[in-house]
Amino acid sequence: MLLYFDCFSGISGDMTLGALIDLGVPVPWLREKLTSLPLSGFDLTAADVAYNGIRAKRVEVAADGRVQRNYAVIRDLIAQSPLAANVRERALGIFGRLAAAEAGVHGCPLEEVHFHEIGGVDSIVDIVGTALCLDYLGVTQVAASPVPTGSGFVDCSHGRLPIPAPATAALLKGVPVSGSDVAWELTTPTGAAIVTGLAQSFGPIPPMTLKGVGYGAGSRNLEPGPNLLRALVGESGRASAPGIRQESILVVEAGIDDMNPEFFGFVMERLFEAGALDVCWIPVHMKKNRPGTLLQALCAPDRLNDIVELILTETSTLGVRHYEAGRHILDREIVTAKTSFGPVPVKRVSRPPHPAHHVPEYEVCRRIALERKLPLRRVYETVLREANPEQRSGLDPSK
Repeated sequence: MLLYFDCFSGISGDMTLGALIDLGVPVPWLREKLTSLPLSGFDLTAADVAYNGIRAKRVEVAADGRVQRNYAVIRDLIAQSPLAANVRERALGIFGRLAAAEAGVHGCPLEEVHFHEIGGVDSIVDIVGTALCLDYLGVTQVAASPVPTGSGFVDCSHGRLPIPAPATAALLKGVPVSGSDVAWELTTPTGAAIVTGLAQSFGPIPPMTLKGVGYGAGSRNLEPGPNLLRALVGESGRASAPGIRQESILVVEAGIDDMNPEFFGFVMERLFEAGALDVCWIPVHMKKNRPGTLLQALCAPDRLNDIVELILTETSTLGVRHYEAGRHILDREIVTAKTSFGPVPVKRVSRPPHPAHHVPEYEVCRRIALERKLPLRRVYETVLREANPEQRSGLDPSK
């Protein structure tokens, strides 16, 4: 599922949690999951409110006092919890970004960062709760609108500071932002950490088949517009012709002109293991008239970090670029076909109104050829013919 944060009035931790609960996450389920954390004396409530006539969920976390925790304590608290691995990973990623921003602001090592306003139970509940909600909703991709910061000043433990607060500004580096005539902190450090830690892209609403809309309310209503965060969730890609799906993917590229070509095959294998949808090596002519190779990998947005890290680790490139692209793909699934070699897995490709076409899998045919000491081409053509008995030519699904 694709989740889009429409931050038309900023984003905070409680607004995020409210919008996700409004999308259908049960509060009792969320409260039960959060009690697995070693936190005491807190309660989570969600109530309907109306801002400028729009109904939304207002989340409040009641806690016994405020505790200043450093990053190491929060990291261990989450890492050692019984929460699902992907929930822990998302929550730790958000807090890691927050800690890195604070460390940069204060000029201290990451492990020594002490959280003040965002170190209490309420912020931990907001961030871990967000990760739990995404898991409940089955969200695999996140995108967001540009982020408004608000204007004026905010009072915090470091005194009276201009908006956006230092940590918020650090977190929003590289993200499209905008000011506002509203004299209020529209985007908080927790909200900035959540949206930058989860969103793979920022811009207009991406193509999706919309399944739900949720609204999360801020702590107070504002003028001229309501202080709400809107969350849209749906299936990635827009409706297309029957049998054809449209979706957004990322293209990851790196130009290489100084690496041993014997390593290329190994890198390709590792990229597929890391979740790449496709990988290719393209001959190019690079700067200084050097012959080189363009490494190009396709991946889903949630695999970007793994793909980039692997390329920077396993190749000689000093940088990687990536951009979003759309693609149309035919519906396909793996089924079993009856052949003279026995049951053989084949790829069933559907394109209504044409009959389904069954395509042999190379690795399967290779295994059969080696086991039976037969030419690979003969095995492939036999499986293709016998898996498509109603087609005169297995190469044309319209026949």
